[in-house]
Amino acid sequence: MPSFMKTVLPVLAAASTAYGACSVSGTTTIQNAGDATAMASCSTFSGSIAIATGTTDDLAFDGIEKLSGDLIGKNAQMVKRISANKLKEIDGDMNFDGLQRLYNIDFPVLKTVNSIVWNALPVLNTIGFTSVLTKADKIDIQNTGLRSLNNIDVSEAKTIFVANNGYITSVNLQLGNISDAMTFADNNEALAISLPNLTWATNLTFRFVGSLEVPKLETLNGSLGLYNNGFSNFSAPSLTKIGEALAIVANDELANLTLSSLTSINDNIQIANNTKLDAIDGLPVLESIGGAFDFSGNFTDVSTPKLDDVKGAFNLQSSENITEACAFYKKLQSQKLIRGKYYCQGALVDPGTAGSTSSSKNNGKTGAASTLSAVNGALGLAAMAAVILF
Repeated sequence: MPSFMKTVLPVLAAASTAYGACSVSGTTTIQNAGDATAMASCSTFSGSIAIATGTTDDLAFDGIEKLSGDLIGKNAQMVKRISANKLKEIDGDMNFDGLQRLYNIDFPVLKTVNSIVWNALPVLNTIGFTSVLTKADKIDIQNTGLRSLNNIDVSEAKTIFVANNGYITSVNLQLGNISDAMTFADNNEALAISLPNLTWATNLTFRFVGSLEVPKLETLNGSLGLYNNGFSNFSAPSLTKIGEALAIVANDELANLTLSSLTSINDNIQIANNTKLDAIDGLPVLESIGGAFDFSGNFTDVSTPKLDDVKGAFNLQSSENITEACAFYKKLQSQKLIRGKYYCQGALVDPGTAGSTSSSKNNGKTGAASTLSAVNGALGLAAMAAVILF
């Protein structure tokens, strides 16, 4: 064999081995820190990486700049730290579930990932996205020890679901749109959410939130649900249209509601059981409701001066005197501008949502709202469809 071939063949063999280690058709399973370190020569790793459940080491995927598959860790309960100092892009999912001792995820230059799915990470309190993650189609974060999401600052996303994170106190996202749904539920009740650049979304749901800012939100293609929140004021001054339903239910501290530009709701509107909301006067230009109108509470004043089209049922119940409001809506009904079943009554002992009955404070008479199909406010937007009667 020529001498130059004796030199070249080992080099080619080494190159082939390196290439093979950086490109796999399926999933490479990492057992320990050495397995992760062995990938350092791969600037691009083609395939997915899974962390074995028995792994006990901290894992550093240093050297990898792009991962074409998924990064998965499930039930590896001893891993405390996962890092990648050069990783900029994950084409697949980052899915960490049941890593009971994981306290730090440190990817300082990560910019894009298809999805983040983190669940049951009770001591995770640090996200090392130093350069700020800017693109992720899906973000699903549940049951973690995180204090904030400020380093996850995507400009757009399809789905964001953040629930049962008891330590999160602040979220400030610069994203401009949500194409599918955003949900914040059952996190720290002091959670302050700021969405200063959000202009349109499909579905938005907020439960047990301390404050919420959506100053530029203009259009909702789907629904908005506000349930059990602690804020005293809610305003969406730029919102003009809601493509489906609006539900504002059981927000005990809510005293002021302002939707000053809202002209139409294509489905139902329900405002119920907001203890301190004694006046609904923040819908000055609302003209049409494509489904049911369902208001119940302690209102002394209900005013929607531009409303002239309610295609579904109408229910307005209050513990206070609302004679003037009922006269206004009775006129709309007589003009057939309210097309479904109609009920309006004040001075009730226990005002209820559509389908309920209540006794009058004055004479013990039972209201006649039973002609409406039943709706329980706690069931939310889906249940409201039952009250669209023609």
